[in-house]
Amino acid sequence: MTTILRMAGRRLLTLPPLLLGITLFVFVVLRFSPTDPAYNALGEGASQAARDAYAADHGLDDPIVVRYLAFLGDLLHGDLGVTTPPSKPVSDAIFTALPLTLQLTFLGMLLASLGALLLGVTAAIFRDRWPDQVIRLLSMAGVATPSFWLGILLIQQFALRLGWFPTGGYVNPVDGVSAWLQSLFLPAVAIAVPVGASLTRIVRTSMVEELDRDYVRTAAGNGLPPLVIVGRNVLRNALVTPLTVLGLRAGYALGGAVVIETIFGLPGLGTLILNGVTSGDVAVVQGTVLVIAVVFVLVNLVVDLACLFANPRTREA
Repeated sequence: MTTILRMAGRRLLTLPPLLLGITLFVFVVLRFSPTDPAYNALGEGASQAARDAYAADHGLDDPIVVRYLAFLGDLLHGDLGVTTPPSKPVSDAIFTALPLTLQLTFLGMLLASLGALLLGVTAAIFRDRWPDQVIRLLSMAGVATPSFWLGILLIQQFALRLGWFPTGGYVNPVDGVSAWLQSLFLPAVAIAVPVGASLTRIVRTSMVEELDRDYVRTAAGNGLPPLVIVGRNVLRNALVTPLTVLGLRAGYALGGAVVIETIFGLPGLGTLILNGVTSGDVAVVQGTVLVIAVVFVLVNLVVDLACLFANPRTREA
């Protein structure tokens, strides 16, 4: 436990400079946007004098370093700015949309992890036999499948043709768990297939490497059942690499959710950031990207700690 707390402390110490770098990158990149925040807030018909007065009040013409420091000061107070008229705090818009995106990402990653674990272990146990060949073929096809294209196919087949699921929209879980699952299942599958396919290949490789180790042959020679060997020792040791990659794939899933939410009409961060881009609302885009980046960093921290629990050898290292 002391080792885990020490590692968590080291990871937490790296968060401030990492997040500072993220805020600097996002701030600088969005300054190249052709949209003028003053005209975006006042309307294109505003006069030059009105634009200049708005820019002076909000520091839009200050040097970029001054504006960045002011942005950091507002950020430390939880102020991400306001949306374009009708004006409301960006933080309110983000934290209204964030739960849906987290639900979709979690469900997609859960489906991907369960599928990868089942298929990867099966492929490793039946190495170079027909189940392994079939699973490897399916995983390659899954990796090559774009999420947005798969989402459209799922809508056509299971929503429009069969009518098993809605074509889009979101149902809050408090209004019914079954309806909530129906509204998120197809978009979660669209996210899970490419992620799960890549994880399947990693799980298989890790399992094959672990099954070739001497302790596995020794355990089998001592008469231990294969289920005990795989479940108690091999699987636990083989999960370190897949767990590490899982954190990176969570970031991919968050990015995929941005597109999938638009296809399925889900009011999450994806729809919010798309509306911000199309309307030229720099504050919304900036705040949403920052929140996604922070979530990604925190997920990787959790995955690092999960690796410690999964394999004692990592704690010793």
